[in-house]
Amino acid sequence: MSRAVDTSVSLCGLTLANPVIAASGTFGYGLEFAGVVRLERLGGLVVKGLSREPMAGNPAPRLVETAAGMINSVGLQNVGVRAFVAEKLPQLARLRTPVFANVFGFGVEDYVEVVRVLEGSEGLAAYELNVSCPNTSHGGMQFGSDVGLLAELVEAVKREARRRPLVVKLSPNVGDIAAMARAAEQAGADAVSLVNTFVALAIDARKRRARLGAGFGGLSGPAIKPIALRMVHQAARAVRIPVIGLGGIATGEDVAEFLLAGAAAVQVGTATFWDPLAPERIAAEFHTFLRKEGIAAARDLIGGLKMD
Repeated sequence: MSRAVDTSVSLCGLTLANPVIAASGTFGYGLEFAGVVRLERLGGLVVKGLSREPMAGNPAPRLVETAAGMINSVGLQNVGVRAFVAEKLPQLARLRTPVFANVFGFGVEDYVEVVRVLEGSEGLAAYELNVSCPNTSHGGMQFGSDVGLLAELVEAVKREARRRPLVVKLSPNVGDIAAMARAAEQAGADAVSLVNTFVALAIDARKRRARLGAGFGGLSGPAIKPIALRMVHQAARAVRIPVIGLGGIATGEDVAEFLLAGAAAVQVGTATFWDPLAPERIAAEFHTFLRKEGIAAARDLIGGLKMD
């Protein structure tokens, strides 16, 4: 008889049933998938980016398929933090699965206000500060590409975020990901997540126009996984806080690779677009991987990469 496998991981004082978290922007508010995915089978879920006021998002088309993934330019469309608290959060609060609120703003005061509103509400496990989205015309990315601005933002939000851990979602569109991770840690972040999408462009040669309504978008999917693994490894070596890895994860073995690179947990995003069941399936595949490899606990993989 095979021995039991422990898929649970610890993250900022939270215990996740497994390391697989549904990523922000790919899983709606989580409620849309409740009739399709058994949410209790996930380690957690991150809701769409929440802003101070409702956002309509970018013009269509918003998605274009690439050879090994996709480019998106949704533009952080969302109902706004107050509508989220009133209409979505009461249902999410009934879930046993930890719910992370992704927070977005155009200035420091926007981020702080969103967190202030969320602080007075029940049903959330943590915040994820989005400083890395390339799909808006201003804000967001400026914080994720400047060490000083990032530190200023994280410090301001951390003063407001007293009830829950603060995860900072870093941009890959920087020269030194380790420096950005250290800046977030020193400013008070409880964890970092990476990588978000890479700034990209798709062109229709016949029409001589960009394929996305907003022009540039964010490249994600299997094509970016090797770069994401490299950046996660670099960030994990640079900080003592947990790292959440994402970028092209599509199988249970992918999860194992990110944990070996140093991630304490992972997020699944683009795979959900072609397979709505992907986060649940990947969590099950990861369990199977551990069992077949004779690995007793998921945490035994974290940081186990051998480079020599």
